[in-house]
Amino acid sequence: MTMLQKFPRFRTAAFAALAAATLVPAESSAEQLAKNLFGSQTLPAATAARSYGFYSKGCFSGGVAIATDGPTWQAMRLSRNRRWGHPAMIHLIEKLSRDATADGWPGLLLGDISQPRGGPMLTGHASHQIGLDADIWLTPMPSRRLSVSERENMSAISMIRKGGLTVDDRLWTPAHARLLKRAASYPEVERILVHPGIKKKLCDTVQGDRSWLRKVRPFWGHDYHFHVRIGCQKGSTGCKEQAAVPPGDGCDKSLAWWFTEEPWRPNKNPDAPKARDLMTMASLPKECRAVLAAPEPVSEAAVTVGGSGTTIAAAPAPTADGAARGIDPSAPAISANAYAATPDIGTPLPRPRPSN
Repeated sequence: MTMLQKFPRFRTAAFAALAAATLVPAESSAEQLAKNLFGSQTLPAATAARSYGFYSKGCFSGGVAIATDGPTWQAMRLSRNRRWGHPAMIHLIEKLSRDATADGWPGLLLGDISQPRGGPMLTGHASHQIGLDADIWLTPMPSRRLSVSERENMSAISMIRKGGLTVDDRLWTPAHARLLKRAASYPEVERILVHPGIKKKLCDTVQGDRSWLRKVRPFWGHDYHFHVRIGCQKGSTGCKEQAAVPPGDGCDKSLAWWFTEEPWRPNKNPDAPKARDLMTMASLPKECRAVLAAPEPVSEAAVTVGGSGTTIAAAPAPTADGAARGIDPSAPAISANAYAATPDIGTPLPRPRPSN
């Protein structure tokens, strides 16, 4: 006679425990990964422009897209649908493209900004989640318009010597330094991430005013593009500020550390899952549920910023019954403004940490 036959109460408890155990995976699987939910969005939340959470754990509403082509820029990797950002970020990119061209740069090639509603991405970035980061290639824009195929397959050029940590002087020019200086000149820009070798090149060569170097911070990758990050914008009370950059120009021991062995040691746990592969909606600010459920604009064109620096006002897209898609009543409310015209105000697919 088995234990289950001999002790009916034990049998009942065992079956109850088994039933509970079988329910756990189902209950856990019900909470979908946030990257899948946000990665499937094709249009932004047609509500007021707001950032929620932190750069690496959040979302945003009221996003606009930068046009695929402008007089002084071209967007790359169009299939990713990552041309979206907070209106302040998009207009800053547009302003930088104009100012940089006036400084002698041929025009900007734009990398990733954010997904339509932000949030964790299916691939690539840890940050770029709240519409306040953008990647800009260090490769100058060509004098012709690139084809869709070229934008998908063309490789940006690394500024770093192959197998080394310093800039390749055959590729680096004073125009690159002017571009970074221009980007750092805007008050709303808080950080610009570059490869340590690029930071060192700037430290070694910049003359005169060096105050802007404070914003230029060394980081892994970022050898073929630079990452622009602006601060939390007015009205985004749910946006978490980042720590201020340290005082000084950054050409000190903190930079020297990058040229030791420590930053480049192999990852002790290379197979550990990335944060985006574990992050569920419960991990994000509660407002992000409302962002996902919010109505979308009538079209992408209605919320795309072009060369004129203006945005067409857009109403939420109607559903089959003629009403705008509803918002989850249990989610926090987000005030809507139907995309009033935005003013003309003037940060990549980051590479994994190197294994050697």
